[in-house]
Amino acid sequence: MPRSILNSPQMRCLVMGIVNITPDSFSGDGLGRERDIIAAAVAQSIKFCEAGVDILDIGGESTRPGAAYIPAEEEAARIAPVIAALRRELTDVAISIDTYKASVAQAALEAGADIINDVWAFQADPKMAIVARETDCPVILMHNRSKPGHAEIDRVLGGSYTAPDYGDGFLRIVCQEMSDLVQNALDAGIRSERIILDPGVGFGKTPSQNMALIEGIDIVRALGYPVLLGASRKSFMGRVLNLPADDRRDTTLATTALAVQRGAAIVRVHDVEENVKVVRMTEAMLQAGKAARAEGA
Repeated sequence: MPRSILNSPQMRCLVMGIVNITPDSFSGDGLGRERDIIAAAVAQSIKFCEAGVDILDIGGESTRPGAAYIPAEEEAARIAPVIAALRRELTDVAISIDTYKASVAQAALEAGADIINDVWAFQADPKMAIVARETDCPVILMHNRSKPGHAEIDRVLGGSYTAPDYGDGFLRIVCQEMSDLVQNALDAGIRSERIILDPGVGFGKTPSQNMALIEGIDIVRALGYPVLLGASRKSFMGRVLNLPADDRRDTTLATTALAVQRGAAIVRVHDVEENVKVVRMTEAMLQAGKAARAEGA
């Protein structure tokens, strides 16, 4: 079963490919304006699979700053036919549904999805915990301090959520808040082996805080759960190097290499082929270094 990809101890970093069924993705790769959305999504997903993707992450509502709210019924109508088609065509790849709405997650799982990726970690819709518990599927819980109405929009660099004041000890505070998210999930009946943590790069953090989170993935890992990094093409890269969203592939590759070195279990990316190569090469170098040190011991 595809979801079993996350049920055993991680032997390598998994690559999650982003498939946006939206007309307004911040990165410009949304398929919502395609004449045949299902065919476009299947074609993109096949390309991802040929490049070595492990998980397809399907989203029907943009989470970019300033994006319009999509009613659950409309979001479910967008994603369910796509997921059903992907499950028919691609039986071996895991499929994740990127949503914070319980009814959308339920529709996605019924259509063939395996994983819930909730950017609000059950906080936006408490019924999501019920769906996750009853289906016993893996859940990605993201740290999120963003506020929809609090964002800075730049014509070239795009939008970024305003960061709140974390006080002293940013990483410590984020880890404590993520521990609270885990405890809420456990209290709701989610099995611990189904939990994956996402530190929420881009969601209520400054550029320097986003970079500190990526560099500190090993600190988040110390909480005892697999960690997903979702940094691909995000605005903090643009603000550091003055790059628009369509020129952030290489900067994303840098975050991927560091994430693998720090022990990330999953990287969520737009440019699958390039990131798969970086993941595998970084792993090969780490393994070679480990072997060399063991020989010299």
